[in-house]
Amino acid sequence: MNATLNKDLVRRFYGAIQKEDYATAASLCHDEFMFYLQLDTPIPGTEGFIRSEKKNFDAFAGFRFTIEALFAEANQVAAYMIFDGKQSGECDGMAPTGNRVRFSLMMLLTIAEGKIIEKRAHFDRMDIHRQLAAA
Repeated sequence: MNATLNKDLVRRFYGAIQKEDYATAASLCHDEFMFYLQLDTPIPGTEGFIRSEKKNFDAFAGFRFTIEALFAEANQVAAYMIFDGKQSGECDGMAPTGNRVRFSLMMLLTIAEGKIIEKRAHFDRMDIHRQLAAA
């Protein structure tokens, strides 16, 4: 599969997440999909992935999740993204503060048979906590 098709797949995937259309996001994933929230924290299957993402995104009503850059090589796509949202629900055990949170993420997605088979997320959780706790 070529880099352009892989990048288009990733754009559709994150476009669905931005719309909170988790069924469409899941349909773009391979049957053997694996999500790594951090290096050694695997969440198998799209159901676990959706549960994890929905829990996080539900805490930020009206969030924006934008792709700043995409890079593709062979069967992998790296996405540099910005998350921006105002906390309206519990997040990581922290009660809603109404604080705005803005942070960057790096995602590495692997494509197999025209679908996303693996997603690895890398972000600074402590930066998110610092922003949530700010007065």
